Amino acid sequence: MRVVAVVVPTFTIRPATDADFDAMWPIFQEIVAAGDTYVFAPDTPRADALAYWFGPGIASWVVEAEGRIVGMYKIVRNQPGLGSHVANASFMVAPSYAGRGVGRHMGRHCLREARRSGFRAMQFNFVVSTNTAAVALWRSLGFAIVGSLPGAFRHRDLGYVDAYVMYRSLEDIELLQSRISTEG
Repeated sequence: MRVVAVVVPTFTIRPATDADFDAMWPIFQEIVAAGDTYVFAPDTPRADALAYWFGPGIASWVVEAEGRIVGMYKIVRNQPGLGSHVANASFMVAPSYAGRGVGRHMGRHCLREARRSGFRAMQFNFVVSTNTAAVALWRSLGFAIVGSLPGAFRHRDLGYVDAYVMYRSLEDIELLQSRISTEG
């Protein structure tokens, strides 16, 4: 019997700083250039991307593995005033790290951070329906599709496809945390 070693990278999540943007920018560019998951135009200026990740009221985080940034996410209020108890978040994983658990790691961390920050729920306003990996991930983390926006996203290859609104209460986050601890 042949034994095969499997290397599982260790992920570290930490608050992002402005100095991290040089490493975040190529990930952003590669994701938006694909034209299949984000509404940004492929020629989005660097300054606009910087403001997206580091503007007022935004808490951004980066994931490091093997000595480099391989993913990032941010948490913001979904709405001001009387809707400010619901969080919104955005996630990007370096395509070279897709399928390695970075998104799940960020998703779990994000839910805990949002709850710790006082949010009662999280809503994603625009999950591209053909982004099946993201839809499956969010469903596995307790999100439900609560609405569908017909033809709201112009996919580079598929044309007009639907976008989903996904929602999850954070009231049970302590239960989620205990489940996560037992899963590893």
